[in-house]
Amino acid sequence: MNGPFLPPGTMTDPFGRTISYLRVSVTDRCDLRCFYCMSEDMTFLPKADLLTLEELDRLCSAFIAKGVRKLRLTGGEPLVRRNVMSLVRSLSRHLRTGDLDELTLTTNGSQLARFAGELADCGVRRINVSLDTLDADKFRDITRWGEIDKVLAGIEAAREAGLHVKINAVALKGLNEDEIPALMRWAHGKGMDLTLIEVMPMGDIGAGRIDQYVPLSLLRARLAEQFTLADLDESSGGPARYVRVAETGGKLGFITPMTHNFCESCNRVRITCTGTLHTCLGHEDASDLRRPLRASPDNELLAAAIDRAIGLKPKGHDFIIDRRHNRPSVSRHMSVTGG
Repeated sequence: MNGPFLPPGTMTDPFGRTISYLRVSVTDRCDLRCFYCMSEDMTFLPKADLLTLEELDRLCSAFIAKGVRKLRLTGGEPLVRRNVMSLVRSLSRHLRTGDLDELTLTTNGSQLARFAGELADCGVRRINVSLDTLDADKFRDITRWGEIDKVLAGIEAAREAGLHVKINAVALKGLNEDEIPALMRWAHGKGMDLTLIEVMPMGDIGAGRIDQYVPLSLLRARLAEQFTLADLDESSGGPARYVRVAETGGKLGFITPMTHNFCESCNRVRITCTGTLHTCLGHEDASDLRRPLRASPDNELLAAAIDRAIGLKPKGHDFIIDRRHNRPSVSRHMSVTGG
Protein backbone atom coordinates (compact mmCIF):
# COMPACT_ATOMS: atom_id res chain seq x y z
CA MET A 1 0.00 0.00 0.00
CA ASN A 2 2.95 2.37 -0.31
CA GLY A 3 1.72 5.50 -2.09
CA PRO A 4 3.70 8.07 -4.08
CA PHE A 5 6.04 10.26 -2.06
CA LEU A 6 5.14 13.79 -0.97
CA PRO A 7 7.72 16.22 0.42
CA PRO A 8 7.28 16.88 4.15
CA GLY A 9 5.40 20.00 5.13
CA THR A 10 3.23 21.70 7.71
CA MET A 11 -0.44 22.53 7.27
CA THR A 12 -1.58 25.82 8.79
CA ASP A 13 -5.15 27.09 8.56
CA PRO A 14 -6.17 30.75 8.03
CA PHE A 15 -6.18 31.35 11.81
CA GLY A 16 -2.64 30.13 12.40
CA ARG A 17 -3.60 26.71 13.78
CA THR A 18 -1.29 23.87 12.77
CA ILE A 19 -3.25 20.85 11.52
CA SER A 20 -1.56 17.77 12.93
CA TYR A 21 -4.49 15.46 13.76
CA LEU A 22 -6.48 13.51 11.16
CA ARG A 23 -9.60 11.48 11.87
CA VAL A 24 -10.58 9.06 9.09
CA SER A 25 -13.90 7.25 8.85
CA VAL A 26 -13.24 3.91 7.16
CA THR A 27 -16.95 3.02 6.94
CA ASP A 28 -20.34 4.57 7.65
CA ARG A 29 -21.67 1.16 8.73
CA CYS A 30 -22.05 -0.01 12.29
CA ASP A 31 -23.28 -3.13 14.04
CA LEU A 32 -25.19 -0.98 16.57
CA ARG A 33 -27.83 1.75 16.14
CA CYS A 34 -27.29 4.17 19.03
CA PHE A 35 -30.37 6.37 18.94
CA TYR A 36 -28.46 9.66 19.31
CA CYS A 37 -26.21 8.77 16.36
CA MET A 38 -28.35 6.91 13.82
CA SER A 39 -31.94 6.35 12.89
CA GLU A 40 -33.07 2.76 13.33
CA ASP A 41 -33.62 2.24 9.61
CA MET A 42 -30.40 3.73 8.24
CA THR A 43 -29.61 3.86 4.53
CA PHE A 44 -25.90 3.25 4.15
CA LEU A 45 -23.66 4.31 1.31
CA PRO A 46 -23.25 1.88 -1.59
CA LYS A 47 -20.02 -0.02 -1.09
CA ALA A 48 -18.87 1.14 -4.54
CA ASP A 49 -18.81 4.73 -3.24
CA LEU A 50 -16.30 3.94 -0.52
CA LEU A 51 -12.59 4.46 -0.94
CA THR A 52 -10.69 1.20 -1.14
CA LEU A 53 -8.33 0.33 1.69
CA GLU A 54 -5.43 1.10 -0.64
CA GLU A 55 -6.89 4.53 -1.39
CA LEU A 56 -7.43 5.21 2.31
CA ASP A 57 -3.80 4.29 2.94
CA ARG A 58 -2.59 6.62 0.19
CA LEU A 59 -4.81 9.45 1.44
CA CYS A 60 -3.67 9.06 5.06
CA SER A 61 -0.06 8.87 3.95
CA ALA A 62 -0.44 12.09 1.98
CA PHE A 63 -1.63 13.86 5.11
CA ILE A 64 1.20 12.37 7.17
CA ALA A 65 3.66 13.68 4.60
CA LYS A 66 2.07 17.11 5.02
CA GLY A 67 2.52 17.17 8.80
CA VAL A 68 -0.16 15.02 10.44
CA ARG A 69 1.31 13.40 13.58
CA LYS A 70 -1.80 11.72 15.02
CA LEU A 71 -4.15 9.49 13.02
CA ARG A 72 -7.41 8.13 14.38
CA LEU A 73 -9.53 5.58 12.51
CA THR A 74 -13.27 5.85 13.11
CA GLY A 75 -16.55 4.76 11.59
CA GLY A 76 -19.42 3.98 11.90
CA GLU A 77 -17.68 1.13 13.60
CA PRO A 78 -14.21 0.83 12.02
CA LEU A 79 -13.70 -2.82 12.96
CA VAL A 80 -16.67 -3.98 10.86
CA ARG A 81 -14.92 -2.88 7.64
CA ARG A 82 -13.77 -6.03 5.84
CA ASN A 83 -9.99 -6.53 6.06
CA VAL A 84 -9.57 -3.26 7.97
CA MET A 85 -6.60 -4.69 9.86
CA SER A 86 -4.61 -4.75 6.62
CA LEU A 87 -5.02 -0.96 6.55
CA VAL A 88 -3.96 -0.64 10.20
CA ARG A 89 -0.92 -2.81 9.61
CA SER A 90 0.09 -0.86 6.52
CA LEU A 91 -0.32 2.53 8.23
CA SER A 92 1.79 1.31 11.15
CA ARG A 93 4.88 1.71 8.93
CA HIS A 94 4.67 5.43 9.63
CA LEU A 95 5.07 4.72 13.34
CA ARG A 96 8.23 2.75 12.66
CA THR A 97 9.74 5.53 10.55
CA GLY A 98 8.86 8.17 13.14
CA ASP A 99 6.70 10.12 10.68
CA LEU A 100 3.63 9.42 12.83
CA ASP A 101 3.47 9.78 16.60
CA GLU A 102 0.23 7.89 17.20
CA LEU A 103 -2.12 5.53 15.38
CA THR A 104 -5.35 4.91 17.26
CA LEU A 105 -9.05 4.31 16.80
CA THR A 106 -12.48 4.89 18.30
CA THR A 107 -14.70 1.82 18.57
CA ASN A 108 -17.92 0.64 20.17
CA GLY A 109 -15.97 -2.31 21.54
CA SER A 110 -18.15 -5.04 20.03
CA GLN A 111 -15.30 -6.45 17.89
CA LEU A 112 -12.40 -5.77 20.25
CA ALA A 113 -12.17 -9.32 21.56
CA ARG A 114 -11.22 -10.38 18.01
CA PHE A 115 -8.80 -7.59 17.16
CA ALA A 116 -7.23 -6.23 20.36
CA GLY A 117 -4.06 -8.33 20.13
CA GLU A 118 -3.49 -7.50 16.47
CA LEU A 119 -4.05 -3.80 17.12
CA ALA A 120 -1.35 -3.90 19.78
CA ASP A 121 0.97 -5.74 17.40
CA CYS A 122 0.47 -2.92 14.88
CA GLY A 123 1.69 -0.31 17.33
CA VAL A 124 -1.67 0.96 18.53
CA ARG A 125 -1.15 1.96 22.16
CA ARG A 126 -4.48 3.43 23.18
CA ILE A 127 -8.07 3.38 22.00
CA ASN A 128 -11.36 5.08 22.80
CA VAL A 129 -14.39 2.91 23.52
CA SER A 130 -17.87 4.41 23.35
CA LEU A 131 -19.95 3.16 26.28
CA ASP A 132 -22.83 5.14 27.78
CA THR A 133 -24.05 2.77 30.49
CA LEU A 134 -23.17 -0.38 32.43
CA ASP A 135 -26.80 -1.46 32.64
CA ALA A 136 -27.54 -4.22 30.11
CA ASP A 137 -31.16 -3.15 29.56
CA LYS A 138 -30.24 0.51 29.12
CA PHE A 139 -27.44 -0.50 26.77
CA ARG A 140 -29.90 -2.43 24.64
CA ASP A 141 -32.28 0.55 24.63
CA ILE A 142 -29.54 3.01 23.62
CA THR A 143 -28.02 0.78 20.93
CA ARG A 144 -31.38 -0.75 19.95
CA TRP A 145 -30.01 -4.31 20.01
CA GLY A 146 -26.47 -4.35 21.42
CA GLU A 147 -25.18 -6.84 23.98
CA ILE A 148 -23.10 -5.17 26.67
CA ASP A 149 -21.29 -8.40 27.58
CA LYS A 150 -19.53 -8.34 24.19
CA VAL A 151 -18.33 -4.79 24.79
CA LEU A 152 -17.13 -5.52 28.32
CA ALA A 153 -15.29 -8.60 27.07
CA GLY A 154 -13.71 -6.52 24.33
CA ILE A 155 -12.54 -3.91 26.83
CA GLU A 156 -10.92 -6.61 28.95
CA ALA A 157 -9.24 -8.10 25.87
CA ALA A 158 -7.85 -4.67 25.00
CA ARG A 159 -6.51 -4.16 28.51
CA GLU A 160 -4.93 -7.62 28.52
CA ALA A 161 -3.25 -6.77 25.19
CA GLY A 162 -1.67 -3.75 26.84
CA LEU A 163 -3.86 -1.10 25.22
CA HIS A 164 -4.76 1.94 27.28
CA VAL A 165 -8.55 2.31 27.09
CA LYS A 166 -10.45 5.56 27.49
CA ILE A 167 -14.22 5.39 27.86
CA ASN A 168 -16.37 7.95 26.01
CA ALA A 169 -19.92 8.41 27.30
CA VAL A 170 -22.59 10.65 25.80
CA ALA A 171 -24.65 12.31 28.52
CA LEU A 172 -28.31 11.56 27.86
CA LYS A 173 -31.04 13.43 29.68
CA GLY A 174 -33.18 11.22 31.89
CA LEU A 175 -31.38 8.07 30.79
CA ASN A 176 -27.81 7.83 32.05
CA GLU A 177 -27.14 11.15 33.78
CA ASP A 178 -27.72 9.62 37.24
CA GLU A 179 -25.39 6.74 36.37
CA ILE A 180 -22.34 8.92 35.65
CA PRO A 181 -20.82 8.58 39.16
CA ALA A 182 -21.01 4.78 39.00
CA LEU A 183 -19.64 4.72 35.45
CA MET A 184 -16.76 6.93 36.56
CA ARG A 185 -15.93 4.76 39.57
CA TRP A 186 -15.96 1.66 37.38
CA ALA A 187 -13.71 3.17 34.72
CA HIS A 188 -11.25 4.68 37.19
CA GLY A 189 -11.22 1.45 39.16
CA LYS A 190 -9.83 -0.28 36.08
CA GLY A 191 -7.29 2.45 35.35
CA MET A 192 -9.34 3.89 32.47
CA ASP A 193 -10.08 7.58 31.92
CA LEU A 194 -13.67 8.65 31.30
CA THR A 195 -14.76 11.47 29.00
CA LEU A 196 -18.30 12.81 29.00
CA ILE A 197 -19.72 14.27 25.77
CA GLU A 198 -22.71 16.49 25.14
CA VAL A 199 -25.22 15.40 22.51
CA MET A 200 -24.31 16.99 19.17
CA PRO A 201 -27.08 18.11 16.76
CA MET A 202 -26.01 16.09 13.73
CA GLY A 203 -28.29 14.25 11.31
CA ASP A 204 -31.99 13.46 11.38
CA ILE A 205 -32.42 10.61 13.84
CA GLY A 206 -36.18 10.74 14.26
CA ALA A 207 -35.99 12.10 17.82
CA GLY A 208 -35.86 15.50 19.43
CA ARG A 209 -32.39 16.73 20.41
CA ILE A 210 -33.84 18.77 23.25
CA ASP A 211 -35.22 15.55 24.71
CA GLN A 212 -31.69 14.11 24.85
CA TYR A 213 -29.55 17.11 25.73
CA VAL A 214 -28.15 17.69 29.20
CA PRO A 215 -25.46 20.38 29.69
CA LEU A 216 -22.24 19.02 31.16
CA SER A 217 -21.96 22.11 33.32
CA LEU A 218 -24.95 20.76 35.21
CA LEU A 219 -23.46 17.26 35.50
CA ARG A 220 -20.13 18.67 36.66
CA ALA A 221 -21.87 20.65 39.39
CA ARG A 222 -23.64 17.50 40.56
CA LEU A 223 -20.38 15.54 40.58
CA ALA A 224 -18.69 18.30 42.56
CA GLU A 225 -21.18 17.66 45.35
CA GLN A 226 -19.82 14.11 45.73
CA PHE A 227 -16.24 14.32 44.47
CA THR A 228 -13.26 16.66 44.63
CA LEU A 229 -12.54 17.82 41.08
CA ALA A 230 -9.23 19.54 40.35
CA ASP A 231 -8.75 21.15 36.93
CA LEU A 232 -5.80 19.81 34.95
CA ASP A 233 -3.75 21.97 32.61
CA GLU A 234 -3.32 19.29 29.97
CA SER A 235 -4.83 18.13 26.71
CA SER A 236 -4.84 14.94 24.65
CA GLY A 237 -4.84 17.03 21.47
CA GLY A 238 -8.63 16.92 21.38
CA PRO A 239 -11.46 19.13 22.65
CA ALA A 240 -11.76 17.62 26.14
CA ARG A 241 -11.07 19.60 29.31
CA TYR A 242 -9.85 17.37 32.15
CA VAL A 243 -10.11 17.20 35.90
CA ARG A 244 -8.49 14.85 38.42
CA VAL A 245 -10.97 13.15 40.75
CA ALA A 246 -9.35 12.96 44.19
CA GLU A 247 -11.53 10.14 45.49
CA THR A 248 -10.79 7.79 42.55
CA GLY A 249 -7.41 9.10 41.38
CA GLY A 250 -8.64 9.00 37.80
CA LYS A 251 -9.09 11.58 35.04
CA LEU A 252 -12.47 12.84 33.93
CA GLY A 253 -12.90 14.74 30.67
CA PHE A 254 -15.67 17.03 29.45
CA ILE A 255 -16.37 17.63 25.74
CA THR A 256 -18.83 20.51 25.55
CA PRO A 257 -19.59 21.57 21.97
CA MET A 258 -22.89 23.11 23.06
CA THR A 259 -21.95 24.95 26.27
CA HIS A 260 -18.30 25.78 25.54
CA ASN A 261 -16.78 26.44 22.15
CA PHE A 262 -13.45 24.56 22.07
CA CYS A 263 -12.45 25.72 18.59
CA GLU A 264 -9.63 28.12 19.43
CA SER A 265 -7.08 25.30 19.60
CA CYS A 266 -8.59 22.97 16.99
CA ASN A 267 -5.81 21.08 15.22
CA ARG A 268 -7.87 18.41 13.46
CA VAL A 269 -9.71 17.64 10.25
CA ARG A 270 -11.89 14.70 9.26
CA ILE A 271 -12.20 12.52 6.17
CA THR A 272 -15.22 10.39 5.38
CA CYS A 273 -15.06 6.92 3.90
CA THR A 274 -15.89 8.42 0.48
CA GLY A 275 -12.93 10.78 0.57
CA THR A 276 -14.77 13.94 1.57
CA LEU A 277 -12.74 16.25 3.81
CA HIS A 278 -14.54 18.18 6.56
CA THR A 279 -12.39 20.78 8.27
CA CYS A 280 -15.02 21.36 10.99
CA LEU A 281 -17.40 18.91 12.63
CA GLY A 282 -20.02 21.63 13.08
CA HIS A 283 -20.09 23.01 9.53
CA GLU A 284 -21.50 21.76 6.26
CA ASP A 285 -18.14 22.40 4.57
CA ALA A 286 -16.92 19.63 2.29
CA SER A 287 -13.98 19.15 -0.08
CA ASP A 288 -13.85 16.22 -2.45
CA LEU A 289 -10.50 14.46 -2.24
CA ARG A 290 -11.61 11.31 -4.04
CA ARG A 291 -11.55 12.96 -7.46
CA PRO A 292 -7.95 14.25 -7.29
CA LEU A 293 -6.91 11.00 -5.59
CA ARG A 294 -8.17 8.96 -8.53
CA ALA A 295 -7.26 11.49 -11.24
CA SER A 296 -3.52 10.86 -11.09
CA PRO A 297 -1.11 8.18 -9.83
CA ASP A 298 1.04 10.87 -8.21
CA ASN A 299 -0.11 13.16 -5.41
CA GLU A 300 0.32 16.59 -6.99
CA LEU A 301 -3.40 17.17 -7.56
CA LEU A 302 -4.25 15.64 -4.18
CA ALA A 303 -1.78 17.86 -2.34
CA ALA A 304 -3.20 20.96 -4.00
CA ALA A 305 -6.76 19.93 -3.07
CA ILE A 306 -5.72 19.39 0.55
CA ASP A 307 -4.07 22.81 0.68
CA ARG A 308 -7.18 24.50 -0.71
CA ALA A 309 -9.40 22.74 1.84
CA ILE A 310 -7.20 23.64 4.81
CA GLY A 311 -7.25 27.22 3.61
CA LEU A 312 -11.05 27.24 4.04
CA LYS A 313 -11.13 25.87 7.61
CA PRO A 314 -13.55 28.06 9.62
CA LYS A 315 -12.69 29.69 12.92
CA GLY A 316 -15.29 27.73 14.86
CA HIS A 317 -18.41 25.63 14.72
CA ASP A 318 -22.03 26.77 14.90
CA PHE A 319 -23.64 23.94 16.86
CA ILE A 320 -27.06 24.84 18.21
CA ILE A 321 -30.10 22.79 19.15
CA ASP A 322 -33.02 24.19 17.17
CA ARG A 323 -35.75 24.29 19.82
CA ARG A 324 -38.35 25.81 17.49
CA HIS A 325 -38.08 23.48 14.50
CA ASN A 326 -36.29 20.53 16.15
CA ARG A 327 -33.76 20.33 13.31
CA PRO A 328 -30.11 19.27 13.43
CA SER A 329 -27.42 21.93 12.98
CA VAL A 330 -25.63 19.67 10.49
CA SER A 331 -27.50 17.37 8.12
CA ARG A 332 -24.93 14.56 7.93
CA HIS A 333 -25.04 11.84 10.58
CA MET A 334 -22.20 11.45 13.08
CA SER A 335 -21.63 7.94 11.69
CA VAL A 336 -20.72 9.42 8.29
CA THR A 337 -18.17 11.90 9.63
CA GLY A 338 -16.71 9.68 12.31
CA GLY A 339 -16.98 11.98 15.30
